[in-house]
Amino acid sequence: MVFLKGCNLRCFWCQNPESQSAVPEIMFCPQKCIGCGKCVEACPNGCHGVTREGVRVFRREACIGCGRCAAVCASEALQLVGRSMSVDEVAETVLRDIPFYRLSGGGVTISGGEPLLQDAWCRALLKCCREEGVSTAVETAGNVPWKNLERILPVTDYVMYDVKVLDALMHREWCGSTNLRVLENLRLLRNTSVNLIIRIPVIPGVNDTSEFVAEVGNMVDGYPNLMGIELLPFNKLGKAKYTALGREYEAERLAELPSRKMQELRRFLGSRGVVHNDGRDPG
Repeated sequence: MVFLKGCNLRCFWCQNPESQSAVPEIMFCPQKCIGCGKCVEACPNGCHGVTREGVRVFRREACIGCGRCAAVCASEALQLVGRSMSVDEVAETVLRDIPFYRLSGGGVTISGGEPLLQDAWCRALLKCCREEGVSTAVETAGNVPWKNLERILPVTDYVMYDVKVLDALMHREWCGSTNLRVLENLRLLRNTSVNLIIRIPVIPGVNDTSEFVAEVGNMVDGYPNLMGIELLPFNKLGKAKYTALGREYEAERLAELPSRKMQELRRFLGSRGVVHNDGRDPG
């Protein structure tokens, strides 16, 4: 998996908030801090300190994401998320595992954030992998111009495509943008040869009904390149990341879905003749 930073959606349940901004960020976990003071010395902007009451503080508004503090933090209370890498650097790393791809039938998947905001970079890496006989996949929410998606198709074996909400206004409310491009791009994918996997992140109170699943199933019924639909259950594993980024976790109010609820939805898909995948990446 190659994760790219930067996303033009803001789904309130997002499990990877560190992938939303396109620039490097510092994650700070004060409970891990051992008080060595090295970060105070390393930071060029005076972002780190201790109050008179002895409380460890991080002045995030002054941070430029240089990562010098994280580099000297022995306890990993400070971690830099995101760094610039060339296609050649990433290709060198992922192609080291070619023997494992061949044994497992797997390959390289580019995810995000929204990777297709960097479509030229994605195409270049996917092309490198294809030339070495490595299977390729892209995870996308589809909220990009069609040309961005079209550019990577010749070098992509699988497109894993998120469908979250079908109503445009509700999509704007919950995801920060309408879904007009999402649905149009999905329609255009029908006429391509790429293997298509639909992914539904099942969110309580948003889309956790058999009616919604049926609507999505009806929408893609007859797609000749559809491999199946995956239902991905909501969880709160990303909560600690929001805290470490100094952000509010808006999905706090939601309860995790009972396993029986997910089983019911999966059985419902099966009863309609829709292939359900188990959520493992084919790439």
